[in-house]
Amino acid sequence: MTEKYILSLDQGTTSSKAFLFDRKGNICAKALKEYKQIYPKPGWVEHNPLDIWSSQIAVASEVVAKLGIQPASIAGIGICNQRETTIIWNRKTGKPIYNAIVWQDHRTADFCDQLIKDGHAANIKEKTGLEIDAYFSATKIKWLLDNVPGARKKAEAGELAFGTVDSWLIWNLTHGKSHLTDISNASRTLLFNINTLKWDSELLRLFNIPRKLLPKVKSNSTVFAKTSGNILHSKIPICGVAGDQQASLFGQMCFEKGMVKNTYGTGCFLMMNIGQKPILSKHKLLTTIAWQLDGKTEYALEGSVFVGGAVVQWLRDGLELFSSSKGVEQLASTVKDNGGVYFIPAFTGLGAPWWQQHAKGLIYGLTRGTTKAHIARAALESIAFQSYVVMDAMEKDTGLHIQNLRVDGGAAVNNLLMQFQSDILRMKVERPLVLDTTALGVAYLAGLAIGFWKDVDDIIGQWSLEKEFFPEMPENTASKITDEWQQIVNKAF
Repeated sequence: MTEKYILSLDQGTTSSKAFLFDRKGNICAKALKEYKQIYPKPGWVEHNPLDIWSSQIAVASEVVAKLGIQPASIAGIGICNQRETTIIWNRKTGKPIYNAIVWQDHRTADFCDQLIKDGHAANIKEKTGLEIDAYFSATKIKWLLDNVPGARKKAEAGELAFGTVDSWLIWNLTHGKSHLTDISNASRTLLFNINTLKWDSELLRLFNIPRKLLPKVKSNSTVFAKTSGNILHSKIPICGVAGDQQASLFGQMCFEKGMVKNTYGTGCFLMMNIGQKPILSKHKLLTTIAWQLDGKTEYALEGSVFVGGAVVQWLRDGLELFSSSKGVEQLASTVKDNGGVYFIPAFTGLGAPWWQQHAKGLIYGLTRGTTKAHIARAALESIAFQSYVVMDAMEKDTGLHIQNLRVDGGAAVNNLLMQFQSDILRMKVERPLVLDTTALGVAYLAGLAIGFWKDVDDIIGQWSLEKEFFPEMPENTASKITDEWQQIVNKAF
């Protein structure tokens, strides 16, 4: 019998990746392609949707070629993606009407402020579990309809299609036959009611968005559609789709209520499984749909740190402190502590639990003795400090004492960062053997839909530990520096 594989398409904020997984959850081939980031104005972040598509299909072809298999050996395709990023395209031509507006984009911040001022925050929170913020898709959709000539008229006539990146990829993989999304991505738009599990008519009216624009919503582990014969010269089922952070939670095997993972990517995204009933946060965390599997909907609490690994990219590209991102750990390790320097990386405002759209970045505590190593260390520590504040809010919201944190993402390879995270959280940090848990999680969702894996019990034993970190810093020191950092955050508002 020919060996079969699951193809995972992992479409991220700065790159598109593809993976081939076997039945044991092993990565058999992987490929990555970065693509252009577009910054038309301060606070604006865009991608060319055609770059997203071309880079994603290029890496998919590359992993098939690398492993030397026929496309017929691919049992199914899973898609995980950067969430909230908003694309609108013409249904007839398949061409985007404008660039993708990226989740980091803050052009609609003033409109969000007005919605809050007008008293819509509580109702939106109750329906969607989300805060009113430019981060989410709804205000981005409204901006496109209001600012692209003729867009609103065409949308009302049903000529246009909106999608988050998963929808855009499905549309192109099926050659325009399928306009679909999954329930986890839908729950990040500010338009989807997480209680009724439907697009919400009242919210559509509030944001003035025609229902005809929206994709059909499906569960995470089901056959969405088959690829057109034009793609990889084979018709392959697309059978698992999830937002990247939900896919990571699944890939980290956080199936029990109270389990938490943190993905250290461009941003940091902490997510806790809270079971089958949504809990609305009193500390400005998000309540979101984790996944829907076998007819059961699981929910999660999430804290979004907008700038995580992106602060390392800024040190590399903006300040040119080192040539490779790996250089940050080496540089930061040359000093024993931060030398009193604290970094608030509010390049695109601050996310949970502050939700300060207009906050600005800040490096505080500079002296004549400060070196670039202190700044590098403070930048790394800022990632851990932001994550600490979110974890603290999660414990307060749920009343649960979190015992350990599972980590993944590019920056999770940084031992200095992981040790510091363990030190200030006062808990064990677990790093798995497979750090690409977003791609792995959606591979599992895809495979479960088609019997590639029988059930969750069939995959749960595939998670394996690579390294664990335990607190080493004295508790009073950890408490002192976290208090200092939180006081300095207020100066960025």
